[in-house]
Parts: sequence; C-alpha cells; structure tokens
Amino acid sequence: MTNKITTSNLGYPRIGKNREWKKALEAYWSGKVSEQDFLAQMAEIQLQHLQSQQKAGIDLIPVNDFTYYDHVLDTAVMFGVVPQRYAYKGGAVPLDLYFAMARGSASAPACEMTKWFNTNYHYIVPEIGSLTPQLTENKPLAAYRFAKTQAGIEGKPVIVGLYTFLKLSKGFPAAETGEVAARFLPVYIQLLQELEQEGVAWVQIDEPAVVTGLAPEDIELLKTIYGAISAAVPGLKLILQTYFEAAEPLEALLELPVQAIGLDFVHDGGANLEAVERLGWPADKWLGAGIIDGRSIWRADPDAKLGLIQKLAAHVPLDRLILQPSSSLLHVPVTVQSESKLKPAVKQALAFADEKLAELGLLAAAGGGNGNAAAQLAESREALAAFRALPERGRQDVAEQVRRLDVLPDSRSLPFAERVKLQQAKWKLPLLPTTTIGSFPQTAEVRQARLKWRKGVWNEERYDAFVRRQIAEAITLQEELGLDVLVHGEFERTDMVEFFGEKLAGYLFTQNGWVQSYGSRCVKPPVIYADVAFIQPMTVKESVYAQSLTRLPVKGMLTGPVTILNWSFVRDDLSREEVAKQIALALRHEVQALEDAGIEMIQVDEPAIREGLPLKAEDHEHYLNWAVRSFRVATNHVKDTTQVHTHMCYSEFNDMIGAISAMDADVISIETSRSHGELIAAFENDDYDKGIGLGVYDIHSPRVPEVEEMTQNIERALRVLDAGQFWINPDCGLKTRGWEETEAALRNMVLAAANVRKNNA
Repeated sequence: MTNKITTSNLGYPRIGKNREWKKALEAYWSGKVSEQDFLAQMAEIQLQHLQSQQKAGIDLIPVNDFTYYDHVLDTAVMFGVVPQRYAYKGGAVPLDLYFAMARGSASAPACEMTKWFNTNYHYIVPEIGSLTPQLTENKPLAAYRFAKTQAGIEGKPVIVGLYTFLKLSKGFPAAETGEVAARFLPVYIQLLQELEQEGVAWVQIDEPAVVTGLAPEDIELLKTIYGAISAAVPGLKLILQTYFEAAEPLEALLELPVQAIGLDFVHDGGANLEAVERLGWPADKWLGAGIIDGRSIWRADPDAKLGLIQKLAAHVPLDRLILQPSSSLLHVPVTVQSESKLKPAVKQALAFADEKLAELGLLAAAGGGNGNAAAQLAESREALAAFRALPERGRQDVAEQVRRLDVLPDSRSLPFAERVKLQQAKWKLPLLPTTTIGSFPQTAEVRQARLKWRKGVWNEERYDAFVRRQIAEAITLQEELGLDVLVHGEFERTDMVEFFGEKLAGYLFTQNGWVQSYGSRCVKPPVIYADVAFIQPMTVKESVYAQSLTRLPVKGMLTGPVTILNWSFVRDDLSREEVAKQIALALRHEVQALEDAGIEMIQVDEPAIREGLPLKAEDHEHYLNWAVRSFRVATNHVKDTTQVHTHMCYSEFNDMIGAISAMDADVISIETSRSHGELIAAFENDDYDKGIGLGVYDIHSPRVPEVEEMTQNIERALRVLDAGQFWINPDCGLKTRGWEETEAALRNMVLAAANVRKNNA
C-alpha cells in the first residue's frame, strides 16, 4: 500500500541556469535594453523557473519568490516603505526608483544592505520611520496569476511575514514594534484577502526571524498578528515557514491559528525533531518537513532521510506531511547538468536545485511505500559510497597538523599597546592614513585577458606581463592620488575565495555553480570536498612586484580562514570548526611566505566572520572562540613590526566588538557608510583600542560622494574614536566599480582626509 506525501519548494534560484537574470539586470542598468524589453526578459526567466519545478513534479510550487533585485526590498515597496530622500509621491513604485533604493542615485544614497541571517545573501534593509503603509501593488497576486495563466500552475504565494519584516527593518525603537505592527497589519490583511478572493489555496508566510529566539512579548505579537490574519482570511491555508535553525519554543508556534508549520530538520541541531517527538503534532496542522539541505550542494543520504521521515510519520499522518527543502534554494546553483569537467565520483555526489527537487520526489515516493523507487535509492547509495572512499578526504598528514594545533602560541609575542609603537616607528604614517581595501576595477579588458589565459590562447608569460602592467598602473595612480598605504589591485584574482581555493589542496571548482550574493552580484563558491592543505605560495609574486615599484608600503592581501570557509560549499562529513582549522594552517604558511619575502603589512580579510555567527545567542561564544582562534593561528606568528590588517563588511557587528578585538589585528576596516554611520554607535560603549577604518563611502553604489560628505563621515567617527587610531578607506573593495568613478571617489577621499588632518593637527 502506498501513501501520497505532498512535496513543496520554498523558493527557486533567481539567477537562471546561465545567469540570464543577472545579464538582463545589467543590460537594463547600462541602458542597453528598454524597460519593456527588460520586463519581457524577466517574465521569460520566471516562466522557465516555474516550468522546471512543474517538470520535477513538485506539488506546491512557490510564486512571488522571483524578484528583480531582493525579496525584502519587494516587500518594502509593496507597502510604500520608501525613504523620504527619494521624493516618493505614493502609488506603485517606478522601476527606476526601486533600483535607486537598492543601488543609490545621483541625488540619494542607497538603502542599507546587510546579510540575510547567517547566509552570504544580502537584503536591502527597510527604513520604516513614521510612515503610514499602503498596498501599492499586490505582487504575490500578480505572481499567482502569472503562474496560472502562463504555466497552468496553482502556485503557492510566498510572503515575508510581518514579524520578520519588522525585525529586519530600521527606523523605529524596538519598544515600538507592536505599534508599528498595528499600522502594517491591515495592509497585510488586505493583501491576503485579495489572494483569498482570487481562489488561492496555500500561502507560505516566511518567518525565519522566529528562530533567533522568542521573548514573551514576541510570542504575544505573533499571536496578535496571526489571530487577526486568521480571522480575516478563513479560506486560506497558511504555512508559517521557519528555516536556518530550530524554532523554539515550538509550543508557542503550534498554538498559532495557521494550517501548517514549516520546520528546518537539517540546520536545527536535532532540536526540531526532539520537540516533535516530545510534544507530538496537532491533529489540525500539516508539517512542512525541511529534510533536504537548501544551503548545501551535496546529495542527501537516502537512508538517513528515510529514517527521519519514519520518525516524523510516528507523529504526523503521511497525508499531512509536506516534504520540502530546509530553506529556499536561492542559496544553491541551478543544476549539476551544466558540469562536464568534474570527475564522476564527485559529480555523482552533488545535488544543486533541480537535483534537490528530484530528491524530494524520490523520498516522497519511497517514504510513501512506492517500491519503484528502489533502483534510484540504490544508485544514490552507490554514488555516496564512491565519493566517501576518495583518499584525499582522509589525509593523515593534515589530521596530524590539526592535532598539533594546541601546541601553537595563541597570541602575538607582544600585546598591541607595545607593538603599535614599534610599527609607528617603522612605518612613519601620517595622522589618519589613507588606503583601500584591496581590489581595483576588474575591467572587461582584465576579464578578457584572464579568459584568454584560462583557455590557453595566452601563455603564462604573456598573462603575467599583462597583470604586471595593470599592477604598475595601479601603483602609479595610487601614488598620484596621494594614498599612504597601497595595494597591488588583485587583477589576477577572479574571486577572493576562488583564487585561494584554486591554489590549495582539497578544493574543486564548478563551471556554472553560481549563486546570488546581492543584486546582480553572483559568486561561484569553490567546493571543499577533501582535506585542505598548503601547496606553494599563492600571492607572493604579485605582492613583491608591486612593492618593488614604490617606496610606500604595499599590503599583502589574503582572504581569512573563516571567510574562505563561509564562502565555500563545505564538505558535510566534518564540522565547520575542523575545516576552519585546516584552512588556517594552510594560510599560516602563506603569511609566513609573504613576510619572508619582505611584505610586512599583510591584510587577512574576514568579511564573512559575522555571517557565520549562530542565530541562537547561546551558541555565539563557541563559534566566536574557534573563529577568532582560526584567524590568530593564521596570523599570530609574524614579527612585532609586521602590521596585520583585516576587513569586514555589511553585517551587524555591534554584538561582537569584543571578538573583533580578540582577533588582535593591528588595523581593521569595517563598513559604515551604507548603514549611514550607525555602526559608530557601537564604539561609544566599547573601548576599542586598535587601528580602525570605518569605510567613509559606499563602493556598491555608482555615485561619487562629495568631499564634504566624506569629511562629515570621518568627523562623525572621530567623535567616538581617537584620531591616532583612525584610518581612512572605502567600505569595501573596488572590483565592481569603473575606473572613472574610482579615481574620482578616491581623490575626494584623500582630500577629505587632508581636511580633517588640518583640524586635528
């Protein structure tokens, strides 16, 4: 006897199999296509995504997960949440205004951008303030109609829940969250009533913010929100969807008047399963069981997943069980079918979005008792066995190095207060030294040269000569601009993690494994499939050449161990802590190689350290301890006069200033321009004693800030920081910018630093 188990998807990758979405966006922004043509291209991409899920046999296909930039930004503009600086007059938000909020314009800076929970996806932060929301358009309804008319799909609209939307927003005191919710609740209800009137069956309301912890007042707010919604739309089946962690206390969520609860059974540490087994499952609710990892690229172990289904089935009838990914598939590439160069044992162990949907169908069939699934299950078992047997996944030399980590020193030989004096005597830098974060524009010429080299059209000698010319031009420009500490520009690097992965043992690379990071910015994370180990120096050649061209210091540029970890797809048979140790030991060799070659300013970037912070406060300390230790393993062996820099960007750092200080970098640069200086407040209460640069302009926007604007940003920081510890820099690397705007912005930055120096002389 077989039972039908429902399958569902929470969200599909937006960018397209060949990044069609990205290309359409950038063509529109550059004026190469009209708005009408852009919208037509987007509709075609959206239809392809719906049809892919339809072909996979998914029962509940999400709609409104597709966006032109970001789903949180979509929610904001749908409710008229547009900051006053954009001169919004009400009604439907024009496309160019929508993009101005995301990217900035000549007249107004962009809205803040920050990490989506503990992922590398970035969302646009809504600025609510005192505005009165309005339903400017019903985007979920339009998406539902599109799916129904174009593909014959009765879609499941996906909406960012009101609780999560407010938790991710800014512009009002936390104590007033209930009052703000009362302003927004009628608009949410209006949206849902229109869906009900249209005949929509299921609506997925994403509430990932509940997994970060619920205080009593949060539980009461959720009761108020969902009580009002349930009473207003009795004809809708509501799925309250959580992901990325355990939903605790689950008891509180089970009391809410919704028809289904979606839980993550992959990234919950076992807590969701324990709660279901302890509490049982209400007879009036469906369970959305997130059993396929929505953030990993590895094939699922079918026996482990079938065992989980069996445990859940003891408490939830199969006809009320929905199998789904643990989160939206936004975080993984589209399909493994595009990968033709991987060895079979590795390729067969991979599962991207389309393969994960196929796995859901297989597990639903097997879990429901369909005997026809046996052959596919056997194939999956064989593929995993072959992959696990690869010898590079169990190197004894790497294991021995990790075991010896405990005997390595845990700190620099001198504390910062003493070594900073030696560094000042060595470098003789001016007050408020100016520098950049590392990368300079990756022009079409640079990308073409790299492509020709990779394809063998150019030999190594010709490519090296090209890169040297780019470095020489960058050094000359930096000297002309008057920067104090220079960089070589990173023209030889595709991506700040991929570049290092290509030179370390234990990595592999996909041809088309792209995922969205923010807006049209896509990254192709390298894959850690085996033990990571140092092979040979990776950055010394370019750094030494750049330093030979100038008397000014040139920073060596590395990506830190935790960022390499967090921006890679990581093997799932070791803990992330263990893999971080392997990477840290490999980078320790590289730092030593740079110092031995005479590079004695070394920047080890950790922009992703914050995004790896667990969502549960009680888990923060353990993570930060091993993350900080990994950084120190990579850097703490250098000479006292060697200045270690690091960089972090686009996250909330207020709650981890202590850990940042414990990393013991001599200088850190942190984004503050995109958040309009709000991070500065963190230093009012924390006595940070090391060198710091709070990025004085936003490099993700094409606008060039005036000297006065940057001067004000510097002066604002100096209200809480001593001028002797402050550095002047952009808030991130300049890789995505053009040379004209880069030169103009850096020139203004140097002038702003000069202005402030006069006032602090």
